[in-house]
Amino acid sequence: MAKSGDIRVTITLECTSCTQDSVYKRFPGISRYTTRKNRRNTPIRLESNKFCPYCYKHTIHGEIKKRD
Repeated sequence: MAKSGDIRVTITLECTSCTQDSVYKRFPGISRYTTRKNRRNTPIRLESNKFCPYCYKHTIHGEIKKRD
């Protein structure tokens, strides 16, 4: 039987270069990916190298806070 508590959580990864350039409104949007992580094995913020369709290159996507 599974233990109580939610160990696996859904997180959002956001392009770090788009968020830095969004101040200048150069890009039409910000690239975001959703994934799941194990909170017990990975307590720190997750970063992954993903393709950004707005930058047209692979960039670092970092975990952002969940907005409720």
